[in-house]
Amino acid sequence: MDKDLLAPEASNNHWQRLSPIAVLYFVASGIKTAANNAIYLLPALAVSYSTAKESPQLWIPIVIAVLCLISLTSFLQYAFYSFRLANENIEIRSGVFSKTYINLPFTRIQNVTIERPLYYRFTNTCCLQLDTAGSAKQEAKIVALPVDYAERLKHSILLKEKPATSKSATDCASESLAQNAQAEYVLNTRSIKDLVIHGITNNRVWIIIGAMAPFYDDVARSLAGFAERAGIDYQHYFDSQSQAFWQVGLAIISLIFVAMLSVTLLSVIGSIVLFYDYSLAKTDDRYIRRSGLFTKQEVTIKRSRLQVIAQKQDWLDVILGRINLELKQNSSGIQQTNELQDNQNKILVPSVTHSEADIIIRDAFSDNNLGKISFNAISPRFILRQCLWLIPLNLLFSLMAYFKSGLMGILLIQIICSFIICLIYIRWKRWGYASDNEYIYIRKGLFGVDHYCFPKFKVQQTQFIQSRMMLKQGLASINVIMASGALRIPFMRQHDAKSILENVLFTVSFKRKSWM
Repeated sequence: MDKDLLAPEASNNHWQRLSPIAVLYFVASGIKTAANNAIYLLPALAVSYSTAKESPQLWIPIVIAVLCLISLTSFLQYAFYSFRLANENIEIRSGVFSKTYINLPFTRIQNVTIERPLYYRFTNTCCLQLDTAGSAKQEAKIVALPVDYAERLKHSILLKEKPATSKSATDCASESLAQNAQAEYVLNTRSIKDLVIHGITNNRVWIIIGAMAPFYDDVARSLAGFAERAGIDYQHYFDSQSQAFWQVGLAIISLIFVAMLSVTLLSVIGSIVLFYDYSLAKTDDRYIRRSGLFTKQEVTIKRSRLQVIAQKQDWLDVILGRINLELKQNSSGIQQTNELQDNQNKILVPSVTHSEADIIIRDAFSDNNLGKISFNAISPRFILRQCLWLIPLNLLFSLMAYFKSGLMGILLIQIICSFIICLIYIRWKRWGYASDNEYIYIRKGLFGVDHYCFPKFKVQQTQFIQSRMMLKQGLASINVIMASGALRIPFMRQHDAKSILENVLFTVSFKRKSWM
């Protein structure tokens, strides 16, 4: 970072260059992009894997060329990147061949995120990310900023003030920042035990296992070779001719258990990496979430911009009495590709107890009744509607199964259809809705259960949906659209649907509360 940037007499009208250490960020981003794009090349890599294994030297020049290209691109990105702060605006110029200019007013900024990747920890620098509501992409990211400067800039943005440009102003900003830090108090922290539970109950590594599918044969051969070198006759345990039926079954169950244990272990590690040292703090009007093992991340959002509270429980969460609590804000329009990015558009508190969730919900929406309100069930015709598509499929597959396997095939198809009907019934049983003077409440799920709560005055658009068949039965579905997204209640009583929508319209039109 240029020394001018931190000097009290620095002019905001001067374009600033990044510190040379910013090249590390661009290199890491280039490697990450290359790795993401490599997923699309998995089929080709799987086909050429045997050739590459026999002649690994063929890949050496390719890898070197890719690394050189990433390094060159990263240096050019650094060389063509500059920014300045002027008149409560952040201006950024970037791009080598395709030039990009961003002018971002402080008043448009919704999120201020400070990230400290592992490779920046030793230089006391960080990345400052600025997102806006309704944006189709990340608006601005300034990398390799000194941490103290990033903190002052963040504070100025949140107060919609100009960054300090004189010594006295700098002192005032630092003093105000210190007072703000003292005013923070912690609402919740997560221990390693909580993160382990989150990793077990919210397994997110199946996509990795799916991506590795082309290499399963090679992995299996490697494991078999390792077992043979270790003197383990694994084939003996799965030989139905030399082993009893129950012994073979026990061996298969043991193998499945080991595989599930490995998958769960990966999920637990991911949870710890993402949420290590988690804390949720609060100032007068803002929430601050801090977490991360390798990349320290701090997200600051305005309390008034919270749109929806969601209590999400997978089936293991239900058994263990845990809740994944989400405080969703205005959607930035960014297409989320992983859990880390998704957490920048919401406050996520992983695996809290019911009492901990109630404390946070009460703080966010003080007069809500999510924990004690009674839900109305949707119409059983939801089951009939969902089962209609099963009838032709059942007849088709039953006919095919009969010609191939006889009555046993038909029996198998009926068992599968019965299982699907049971799932539809469970999903209908989970659906529920309720409302009071201030809030609308929704419950849904399958094996797990999710609860949603949102204020009526934050609704931006409503949709009343009713087919001719639903009209005859006195039923309707509604969509409620907010800045954070849409929520739907299907097959509810027509009277309830109209009552809720009319009350929402009245609240939005006559109360006119501000929530930005």
